[in-house]
Amino acid sequence: MADEPADSQAPWHHTAVIYEVYLRSFADGNGDGVGDLAGLRSRLPYLRDLGIDALWLTPWYVSPMADGGYDVADYRDIDPLFGTLAEAETLIGAAHDHGLKIVIDIVPNHCSDHHPWFAEALAAGPGTAARDRFWFRRGRGDQGELPPNDWPSMFGGSAWTRVTEADGTPGEWYLHLYAREQPDLNWENPEVRAEFESILRFWLDRGIDGFRIDVADFLVKDPRLPDVADLPPGERKPWEGQDGLHEIYRAWRRIIDSYPRDGLLVGEIWLKPLTRLRPYLRGDQLHTAFNFDFMGTAWDAARLRAVIDTTLDSVGPAAPWVLSNHDVTRHLTRYGRANTSSDWQPDPGQPDLALGTRRARAAILLSLALPGSSYLYQGEELGLWEVEDIPDELIADPIWDRTGHLVRGRDGCRVPLPWAADEPGFGFGRNDLAGSAGPGPWLPQPAAWRGLAVDAQTGDPGSMLELYRAALRVRRSRAELGADQLTWFPAGDGVLAFTRPGGFACVVNISGAPVALPDHGEVLLASGELAGGLLPPDTAAWLRTAG
Repeated sequence: MADEPADSQAPWHHTAVIYEVYLRSFADGNGDGVGDLAGLRSRLPYLRDLGIDALWLTPWYVSPMADGGYDVADYRDIDPLFGTLAEAETLIGAAHDHGLKIVIDIVPNHCSDHHPWFAEALAAGPGTAARDRFWFRRGRGDQGELPPNDWPSMFGGSAWTRVTEADGTPGEWYLHLYAREQPDLNWENPEVRAEFESILRFWLDRGIDGFRIDVADFLVKDPRLPDVADLPPGERKPWEGQDGLHEIYRAWRRIIDSYPRDGLLVGEIWLKPLTRLRPYLRGDQLHTAFNFDFMGTAWDAARLRAVIDTTLDSVGPAAPWVLSNHDVTRHLTRYGRANTSSDWQPDPGQPDLALGTRRARAAILLSLALPGSSYLYQGEELGLWEVEDIPDELIADPIWDRTGHLVRGRDGCRVPLPWAADEPGFGFGRNDLAGSAGPGPWLPQPAAWRGLAVDAQTGDPGSMLELYRAALRVRRSRAELGADQLTWFPAGDGVLAFTRPGGFACVVNISGAPVALPDHGEVLLASGELAGGLLPPDTAAWLRTAG
């Protein structure tokens, strides 16, 4: 179970509901078509009233935006696309005034090729201290014309790019596990470690409540840089989950614990199986790490129960429950397909959005009823689906070019939110502030999203938005849900049923037929209409029980 017990002294993040803001697509405050800090600040009352506890903001740093801001050129300032450092400080204070905490992305595996350190490394040449902050190596082959090893980029192609030296000759290669504009930092270099410890303090001093650590398991590389093809079957990748990570995160934990408020370190760690998260969550390193096994599990009762049991038995509720994020196909679309366990298929076909919506409504009641914390991705509370017909020329994700236009990438889950059904851009841009119609959202919104706009759903008891608001109200009102205990009870094939302390039960019908609800005193909330006391397929209910 969790290292940090859920009691009256438990930190806020143990049971928090945290809402991910993909900043460029949340709300546009100046009418230029891109989300920004002014837009986010104007929507803080919406987020407060939704019932969440904290916001996680994707990168807001100075960046050329080769990968949506995950290529950072300056970690101590705000990109002008989003606003200013002063606006960020004002936003932090305003969020706190609304009772919301702020978690920001930190990107330590790589920086931008526009970062001053990388420019210095290119100018300094081979064998210099400036290049030791990165992974520069001579290539293989007689003239160094081949990459140093066979490592692939996560975005497609080789993970190595050759530079041209100051004298104009072909030179060394540098490692980038993502886009070529994102050179990997060398975490064996003490300057790199000291720099990021300073960056953490810079933002903690400005009131930040925590950090989501991008690519948290990739920082340390096997210094031998072995070819992947030469590894024994089942061997971990040379950049994945290396032992040296633990001391880095122990140092970070000491820093965040030195501040008077409860801070949060949550890692983006895609290690499988889930039990591999355990060493990072022992109480002296990360507080939590995302539960990606749960996010990718098929809409199947047996499989969902298995991953819930594995989570609670191996790492406890320290691995939060997540259904979607900015890197994967929205779960409403995934749940509308025949294969619900994968976020990408070679020929996915047209999803059944009505089916996906029913399942997504049930899934949120399931995840919010489980012990621990939950993360919501912006727009899921509106029932948004994956936009799969973005025109080729508008695709911004570097995966599109890196794969030779074979994989369309992640833009489909990053389309700007609809706020007002009858306004241009569905109210995404605050055009009244800009004084003109503006260019429109940076990615096109489906016309069918008109009915999913915030103002269209507000007050409609059958809407996805009102379901989320009601679920978060019930969750917050029942303090006993802060306990870590969950007890399964039998409910038939294809049905998940469990109790929590204090007389609370959750039943999720994933079978193909209606099922009877167990004995209960009251239906607190249901994801769909009940039929004569029966729970329909793909429907969940929260119940008040006798004890």
